Amino acid sequence: MEFSARPLFSDVSFVVNPKERIALVGKNGAGKSTLLKIIAGIQNPTGGVVARQKDVTVAYLPQVMVLSDSCTVMEEAEKAFEHISEMQLRIQKLNDQLAERTDYESQEYMDLVEKFTHENERFDLMGGQNYHAELERTLVGLGFRKEDFNRPTSEFSGGWRMRIELAKLLLQKPDLLLLDEPTNHLDIGSIQWLEQFIAQRANAVILVSHDRAFINNVTNRTIEITCGHINDYKVKYDQYVVLRDERREQQLRAYENQQKEIAETKAFIEKFRYKPTKSNQVQSRMKALEKMQLVEVDDIDTSHLNLKFPKCQRSGDFPVICDEVRKTYGNHLVFDHVNLTIKRGEKVAFVGNNGEGKSTLVKCIMDEIPFDGQLKVGHNVQIGYFAQNQAQLLDPDITVFDTIDRVATGDMRTKVRDILGAFMFGGEASDKFVKVLSGGERSRLAMIRLLLEPVNFLILDEPTNHLDMQSKDVLKRAVKDFDGTVIVVSHDRDFLDGLVDRVYEFADGKVREHIGGIYDFLEMKRMENEGLTGVGENVNARTEPQKTGGQELLQEKEVKANDGALSYEQQKELAKIKRKAEKRVKDAEQLIEQLEQQIAEIEEKMTTPEGASDVSLFTRHAEIKAKLSEAEDEWEEASIQLEEMG
Repeated sequence: MEFSARPLFSDVSFVVNPKERIALVGKNGAGKSTLLKIIAGIQNPTGGVVARQKDVTVAYLPQVMVLSDSCTVMEEAEKAFEHISEMQLRIQKLNDQLAERTDYESQEYMDLVEKFTHENERFDLMGGQNYHAELERTLVGLGFRKEDFNRPTSEFSGGWRMRIELAKLLLQKPDLLLLDEPTNHLDIGSIQWLEQFIAQRANAVILVSHDRAFINNVTNRTIEITCGHINDYKVKYDQYVVLRDERREQQLRAYENQQKEIAETKAFIEKFRYKPTKSNQVQSRMKALEKMQLVEVDDIDTSHLNLKFPKCQRSGDFPVICDEVRKTYGNHLVFDHVNLTIKRGEKVAFVGNNGEGKSTLVKCIMDEIPFDGQLKVGHNVQIGYFAQNQAQLLDPDITVFDTIDRVATGDMRTKVRDILGAFMFGGEASDKFVKVLSGGERSRLAMIRLLLEPVNFLILDEPTNHLDMQSKDVLKRAVKDFDGTVIVVSHDRDFLDGLVDRVYEFADGKVREHIGGIYDFLEMKRMENEGLTGVGENVNARTEPQKTGGQELLQEKEVKANDGALSYEQQKELAKIKRKAEKRVKDAEQLIEQLEQQIAEIEEKMTTPEGASDVSLFTRHAEIKAKLSEAEDEWEEASIQLEEMG
């Protein structure tokens, strides 16, 4: 495939097998979205073919699509089952024909009965009787409430309408599902639901995503587009990163050796070019140079750009204090009785379903909208605010470079090009005028500008939506090293992990505080849903939280445990589980020992001259190390389970 004279990729060949979950990765502009469109049949390749088995169905969710607003949420979602509705009509017609006829012994009547039976069986197999229940489960899983089902789609934002389109694709159960950045418009709960759906119910999947946690949880194969070709790794993303780095090290060594060989060959040719006695050798080496297949090094930016916020005055001890804050829009209550205090230097996350009030509370803090109650912004607080609409405040008549150059100070002025490159504005892109940028590009530019402003309180509303993984890493390091206060509104678990130490959950008009990181919060929610623990502290009320059903259940279990010994059947079951855990630990220990022995043997071979140049040894070494890591994880999990059983 190529645009103008520059090929995006060539000689790309791979097979998608049933139940495979493939992550398509590569730097921005490598051709990931283009390849999805080619597979979907929306775009034609410049050369080659995409071969599909007969009757294979393919469904494609692009990043941006034209959405219709002519019906309700339920009516739009039901379009996924148009084939079932058509089948229902056919069955009804056949049934009417059977009711009208009386020639019960004729061949035509028997053929009609057979056709009716066949269509009815197909209808049942396709879930014709219960598709409404599945449709409702899918819409609820993607964040809709039942009261939303009969609302017109025109009342929803573009992000919510994209969820309806995603629901339609999932409900069609295609043989191959193509997803381009599916998590951009989802909250954490919906992302986790989608992960579970893909893992348990989807057929083959190819997806493009910059959500590291999502692709790690969903995919089992990684196809990388680099230097115009693909590398196929039969592992999930995190393992691919390790193998890719090792592969690149091998390429660099091979490249350096080849360059040395080329230099020596050229030196020999120059030295003996005019000596008749060496003419045959010179000619031979010149031909060898012409035939030499040059080693390519994968186009991966391994540089680590560290951004530091400019120094700013110290703020007061409590940058934000909310006291009985309440917000309504007409008769709609967004939240009520919000009481929270954020201390200087804290980094906290606002999480919850879209529409629950996260961005609304941020706007209250920014004094952009009216509210009831008391909200105090502390002494000497200088806020740096990022939201999607911040991009509209950029000067459209200057270039990308000038936008950043005008706010950069000190050492950062010498790094403007590097900073722009880290956020996908490398090369000629830095000379574009702001007015020609897309919405996503403007958002990235607004983010860079914010990073260079002297502030002591950062508020970031969905900062990672238009960033690739490298850009997110740069931003995360900068925010992590920032010594001021931070509020992050985000659904990106990998970005929040290790960044925040307190989570505020927005749900049902309430705001609850959870101490700990994002995965502590998610584990608490999981246990809460299973009835194993209570909810987080409710910061909407000053009174002590009431005992929840989960806490009562836990106490009831404790009482029963204290009342007497376990029954014989319970003891048997516990012993059985314990034996399984012991076996898991033992098997894992044996596997770890075997793998460590294999690694030691390979590493010994790698120290020899022959081994040092054997690329297959390095590949094998990386594969076994990946298996060792998995075995160690298995041992740790089994050991913890065994320890908890006493």
